Amino acid sequence: MAAAARVLVVEDTPTQAELACALLREMGVEIRLAECGAAGLSIARHWAPDAILMDIDLPDFSGFEAMRRLRAEGIEAAVIVVTADASIRTAVEAMREGAVDFIAKPFAKARLTVTLRNALEKRALVTELREVRAQLTRDRFFGFIGASPAMQAVYRTIESVAASRANVFITGESGTGKELAADAVHRASPRAKRPFVALNCGAIPRDLLESEIFGHVKGAFTGATDTRLGAAKQADGGTLFLDEIGEMPLDMQVKLLRFTQTGTFQPVGGSSTQKVDVRIVSATNRDPWAEVEAGRFREDLYYRLYVVPLEMPPLRDRGADVLLVARHFLASFAKEEGKRFRGFAPEAEAALAGYGWPGNVRQLQNVVRNIVVLHDAERVERAMLPGMLLRGGGGRAAAPVAAEPQPPPEPAPAEPPPDTPAWTARLAWSPAAAEPAPAAPSPPAPFETLAAVEKRHILAALAETGQDVPRAATLLGINPSTIYRKLQAWKAEEGRAGSG
Repeated sequence: MAAAARVLVVEDTPTQAELACALLREMGVEIRLAECGAAGLSIARHWAPDAILMDIDLPDFSGFEAMRRLRAEGIEAAVIVVTADASIRTAVEAMREGAVDFIAKPFAKARLTVTLRNALEKRALVTELREVRAQLTRDRFFGFIGASPAMQAVYRTIESVAASRANVFITGESGTGKELAADAVHRASPRAKRPFVALNCGAIPRDLLESEIFGHVKGAFTGATDTRLGAAKQADGGTLFLDEIGEMPLDMQVKLLRFTQTGTFQPVGGSSTQKVDVRIVSATNRDPWAEVEAGRFREDLYYRLYVVPLEMPPLRDRGADVLLVARHFLASFAKEEGKRFRGFAPEAEAALAGYGWPGNVRQLQNVVRNIVVLHDAERVERAMLPGMLLRGGGGRAAAPVAAEPQPPPEPAPAEPPPDTPAWTARLAWSPAAAEPAPAAPSPPAPFETLAAVEKRHILAALAETGQDVPRAATLLGINPSTIYRKLQAWKAEEGRAGSG
């Protein structure tokens, strides 16, 4: 039992109250005492006890009524009923009103200890289960929107690493939210009140990158008319985010390596060494180890920065998150532009879910903004979507359709030897005993193509679930977006066949 557990005793009989408090003091818990139901409710609201020893016979109202009021106000303490009536009827009613256990008066210390420990352990398990469920179903996390398993894994990694000092290396395709992840690491960490400084290494000229990171003194180079603090100094005590670090030239990587090892640097043109406390978060849309093997990224710097890897999933692997993010952007841009949009038509949602999104969240954001700027209605219709979404595929080549298997060509008949009699030559000559060859076996029935099997199974799953795409996807063990893409492709094929 936790030493800091809080226990509220609601008891109007002084001798019973003193006995309970004395036993609880020996158990090392914090105690509050209330002599009536109203006083108990008031203490429970403001003190938030872990457990309540509740007498049934109170001067203002019964302990059962007190439990009903506690439950109505959302107070979740573990209630243990204390009563002189140890009948089955009383026990059943206590359980019905939400008590976790009951004790008959008078009670011994051992009985109270075991009952209270069990109640507190049960409450802790319920609280932990609720927190786990909340983490598994949350669809918001700092600036992120998404409830998919892939994003839940991202959230857990960020929460796990945030409190440490370890450097984080974020990878993922362009547009997946790498800077958002870096910001979330910072905001979830003890450094949250200190600066978060982001620097895009690919957007800065190579000869100015050192100055941008470490600063420079006045006159250090042409155009350096003032002393300037670099990103490292600005981020002192906080987080330095180096985006597109794969673009950093090798000579600058050497200086960054020294900085990560010592926490010290010299501004460009300066002679004094400065020391800062900075956590480095890096990001790239390349494979960092492939860059090391290609000689474009230093291996020693890789090991300094690649301490905790965090991979951002592409939007096409996030299932229903596509619609969650799209609805968020629609509400935000509609408010910004003063438009009436409140949602998407089902056909528009199917097109959004069925598209591959090669540009990820950034591309989805641009598409929704384009729709809001160019149209105005209560909902987004399919005809308002850009042509690329109506064609489907998301820039990824469709899987080739398997060709129908063809029987092997019949072998050309062998020529008989020149001295074979004419009557034998007129037959299909066989080298074995110069007898007529047996008739060729008929070719086996052609197999059903994989594409046809796939289509049949998907349509069967849809029929089984009443055309519910998410449920059908669950039956088949695939993402709903896969079914949406297939349906669009089959519809396009039927259209081409009909026009032909």
